[in-house]
Amino acid sequence: MKTKIPPPVYMLIAGALMWSVARSSFALSIDVPCEQYLAAIVALSAIAIDATAIWHFRQSKTTINPLHPTKSSSLVTHGIYRYTRNPMYVGMLLLLVAWALLLESVASLLVVPAFVLTLTKMQIRPEEEAMKALFPGEYENYCRRVRRWI
Repeated sequence: MKTKIPPPVYMLIAGALMWSVARSSFALSIDVPCEQYLAAIVALSAIAIDATAIWHFRQSKTTINPLHPTKSSSLVTHGIYRYTRNPMYVGMLLLLVAWALLLESVASLLVVPAFVLTLTKMQIRPEEEAMKALFPGEYENYCRRVRRWI
């Protein structure tokens, strides 16, 4: 399976769905105290995670282009990659959580697991197949040590 849609597009679609759900009659609205501050903390954490992950890729001189995982020149397993194999996607997930906080809608959070499942199927699994082919043995050992998401 080839990756065809950039992961940020999946995140934007999920965000739009969340907004739509939050505006619907079954939004299950809740009043979140200080939601703007909480959302900002979660969003800044997401941006920090993404920036750190990109920095590690740049430091290792490998591609960050998610549409061409076969162009990877090295397997990054240090830094934040010791805790999750997909920190950039964890960052996107946290941005969606921050968005849900701003929307103050419990129902909008139901989109987040759909985002995780879709990204896992459409993006992460093809990336994993590419990594297995490029770094046989080394990637399998890495997968045994580090979880896909968190």
